Amino acid sequence: RELKLIVAVAAILKDLFEHHLIFVGGKGGVGKTTIASAIGLAAAKQGHSCLLVSTDPAHSLGDIFDMTIGESQTKLTENLWGLEIDPDAESTRHITSVKTQMKQLVHPRLYDEIDRQLDLASYSPGASEAALLERVADLMGDDGSGFDLVVFDTAPSGHTVRLLSLPEVMGAWTDGLLRHREQASRLDAVLKNLGGKTRKGDDLSLIDNTERHPTGSTVGTLDEILQKRRRKFLVARDKLLDATTTAFLLVVNPDKLSLLESQKVVTLLTRFKITVSAVVVNRVLPDNTDIQGAFLRARREQEQTYRRKIDATFSQFPRIVVPLLQHDVCGIETLDSIGQRVINEWLGR
Repeated sequence: RELKLIVAVAAILKDLFEHHLIFVGGKGGVGKTTIASAIGLAAAKQGHSCLLVSTDPAHSLGDIFDMTIGESQTKLTENLWGLEIDPDAESTRHITSVKTQMKQLVHPRLYDEIDRQLDLASYSPGASEAALLERVADLMGDDGSGFDLVVFDTAPSGHTVRLLSLPEVMGAWTDGLLRHREQASRLDAVLKNLGGKTRKGDDLSLIDNTERHPTGSTVGTLDEILQKRRRKFLVARDKLLDATTTAFLLVVNPDKLSLLESQKVVTLLTRFKITVSAVVVNRVLPDNTDIQGAFLRARREQEQTYRRKIDATFSQFPRIVVPLLQHDVCGIETLDSIGQRVINEWLGR
């Protein structure tokens, strides 16, 4: 059994850096940023150009590398760049972009109304999350195409599942908008054939009036915008479902809450046909730990209980064990050490 596991994890290591996208997810606080950073650094040291992206609003990527990263791609070391996505800033940029697009399609008298409606939309539930998804979809596409590898340090599990499911939801939503727009266009044509006319000065007439847009009709421009957005999300969804393009690593700690949360994540990912490449069991007490004291003996016994449960629950996935360190994880040297531990574990050394 152990030999089969070693062969399996060795195959994953050989295959892992051949993926273009790697998602590292799990319950909040299990050490996703540490594992994602160590993997990104290991890939960079093997000569792969890598972009490490944090999508968690509570960013710790900059802290772990002991440098300021922020919203622009920042070089961390040779072949490795970092990026921290700010959902609120992305939402503001997205709303501003939509305003600009809409104002190209309507009469100037509607500009104030567009500003009012979209400003309200920016405060609606899910606005920041949708903007975050749009940025991730961009990075999965053209914005990340310049790197051999894009590693996503994802938000806690609930956010991750919504992030993975939203492309399909947004594709269906866009399809609905296009159908409604097409139906409205056909109805407008029927009314014109029947001799009906739109009242001059009416708000709808200002939207549908194409005389102010000589470069193309309003209907055509709207369809083009929606289709472009639809294609972006469909491409992202297809890449998520392609196990040769995307790898998903689930990080779990040997404790009850982490195990229960991870079970839910695997169930949901399976429902969305997302393949889990491996389970990383993080912060495990090293085998050589002195456990003569009653406290450490109790912790070791509890940990071993949950490790057995993890092995039984995730028996279909390769499992990589990363030990608990004596000190905080900070700086490239420590991350390099963890990356080597992960690689050695995968190779069965």
